[in-house]
Amino acid sequence: MEHNKFATDQEAFWAGEFGTQYIERNQGDQLLASNLDFFSKALRQTGGVSSCLEFGANIGMNLKALNLLFPGIESSAVEINNEAVQQLGKVIPTANVHHQSILDYVPTQTFELVLIKGVLIHMDPDVLPEVYDTLVGAAGRYLLVAEYYDPTPVAIPYRGHERRLFKRDFAGEIMDRHPAMHLCDYGFVYHRDPLFPQDDITWFLMEKR
Repeated sequence: MEHNKFATDQEAFWAGEFGTQYIERNQGDQLLASNLDFFSKALRQTGGVSSCLEFGANIGMNLKALNLLFPGIESSAVEINNEAVQQLGKVIPTANVHHQSILDYVPTQTFELVLIKGVLIHMDPDVLPEVYDTLVGAAGRYLLVAEYYDPTPVAIPYRGHERRLFKRDFAGEIMDRHPAMHLCDYGFVYHRDPLFPQDDITWFLMEKR
């Protein structure tokens, strides 16, 4: 895919070589164990879910954990990086893998759970309202947002690159824009957790009512 096929620099960044390098840093048994612990806590209030759509699923480490926690769950994914898509097709049915940008995805159905984890922080802030609308539009009941939190929007360098990581109150902005979304639960996972570390992620579980 060529750079000019994407609406933002951030999309081209993740569709290209950097996104492929990300795959090597984010896999393995320890991450799977941490994800199992993470989702067992973050989704406890749901009582279980039967279908899920993940935006920015990469190679499916989150979906692997959900498949173990909720046997029989019908999982789908939207992913921009070609190499990740090839591996993702080994985790969920290839027909459920949408190889495209979140900005190009138009929901044609709803899912009991919509998930986005460590993705909104890497998106151009100008497109966030559009992305929020897509997330809520695809959510039949629950929306789980797990990102870096800051009460005030801020941009910080990311592995030597500028304008590639942004922190803000994503969940608060979603609920302000979509009053039908209500907070069910929230929490924080510390990168120095002795058993199940995550990357200092703050998560918010919202329900559509």
